[in-house]
Amino acid sequence: MHEITLCQQALELIEQQAHQHHAKRVTDVWLRVGAFSCVESSALQFCFELVCRGTLAEGCGLHLEEQQAECWCQDCQEYVQLLTHRVRRCPQCGGASLNIVADDGLHITRLEIEQE
Repeated sequence: MHEITLCQQALELIEQQAHQHHAKRVTDVWLRVGAFSCVESSALQFCFELVCRGTLAEGCGLHLEEQQAECWCQDCQEYVQLLTHRVRRCPQCGGASLNIVADDGLHITRLEIEQE
């Protein structure tokens, strides 16, 4: 389960930002989960609550946005959405020259804080 490590790393960044902005507490966090990250949303939520205990982010709202599996097809020159990351061919033209646009990471897209 790599969700715990991802949450620990995210919390480090959240706490850095919170301290820089003199936050009393973090009230909400928005995370974008990469389409190819192999992250289980329910496990991520559980781990996030766990690592936030006793921190400025304890009890904050967690908002997850799951990124679509998007690729650039070199054959038809279009961005295409994949229904699953196991697809190897373009759903529009059937071409096999797909470049992944979606990533495999976890990104903090927004924080809301209460200031001192």
